[in-house]
Amino acid sequence: MPQPVLLLGAGRRRAYDEFALARVAAARPVLLVDAAPPAWARSHLAGHLAADPGKDGATASAVVRFAARHRVRGVLTLTDEYAVAAATLAAQLGLPGLSPAAAAACADPAALRALPAGRGVPADDPADHPGAPRVCAETVVLDGEIRIAAITRTTLGPAPARQPLRHTVHAHDGLLHNRFLRLAVDRTVHALGVDRGVLHIGLRLTDRGPRVTDVTPHPPGDLIPLLVRRATGVDLAQAAAALATGELPDTTPTRQRAAAVQFAHPTVTGRLDHLELSPDAARERGADRMILTQDPGTDVTVADRLALWAAVGDTLPDCEDALRRMSRHLTAVVVPLATAA
Repeated sequence: MPQPVLLLGAGRRRAYDEFALARVAAARPVLLVDAAPPAWARSHLAGHLAADPGKDGATASAVVRFAARHRVRGVLTLTDEYAVAAATLAAQLGLPGLSPAAAAACADPAALRALPAGRGVPADDPADHPGAPRVCAETVVLDGEIRIAAITRTTLGPAPARQPLRHTVHAHDGLLHNRFLRLAVDRTVHALGVDRGVLHIGLRLTDRGPRVTDVTPHPPGDLIPLLVRRATGVDLAQAAAALATGELPDTTPTRQRAAAVQFAHPTVTGRLDHLELSPDAARERGADRMILTQDPGTDVTVADRLALWAAVGDTLPDCEDALRRMSRHLTAVVVPLATAA
């Protein structure tokens, strides 16, 4: 039986977090550190330590003792909340991982912008270029070799919320060969001092070239690992688990497709009166999954997501067509607050 990996936090949203957890568990036994693990995560776990990984002191000591007793091979997290804690624990246990300083820089936007600035990396505040297209480089670092496994393109909603409405991944995205984007990614990785890891590097495409806006030091959320796997065959979650245990994953693309996920938001703040999904949605050509993420009777804002649906196709237009067809199977009614009152 392979030695287990210690996972800090399972996430709280099944629709978004279960896929990555399941992919890690498919490769290696998972021992979860979480004060209150969600019920949906339990079938993927080999063990559990009831502790808050975000707390220092006694909790950290308990985790170290637990890890030593179970011969843990690596420490991993899939959430920003515990990125620094995971790096710190890995260092304490002498296991592979990002340095605590690198994880802390990713968690602090100001520190991140200051760090690359001294190394020639074009970084800025997202507010400086509000209209610029937003992309992310899904990056795997293998002993200093930097590989961009995929490019995620994000469509944002209207101001002022500017919530993500759609993510798309295409195996043949032209930005994979853009030398200016590659230079920005390379310099960011070197500035952070990352030799091994999976990074989600956010950039804005401005008229002055790509500008780095943020770095997530673990596989991203929003089902982006699903899109990358469907489009390219590269498994970001399993790659992160392998690197955390000192192994080198195979990141060779095995698929040449496209994948996309779309989110539904209410147009007004109010009470969610009705939310329904027709079972025919799953039978649409290209459909991967369609999930409701709210319950009727709850109060929602324009920033909340009501549902998500993902599609796969040979091209991005195929995915976009599938998303449009799937959207017709969703019915939502939100009663504005004044009316509800």
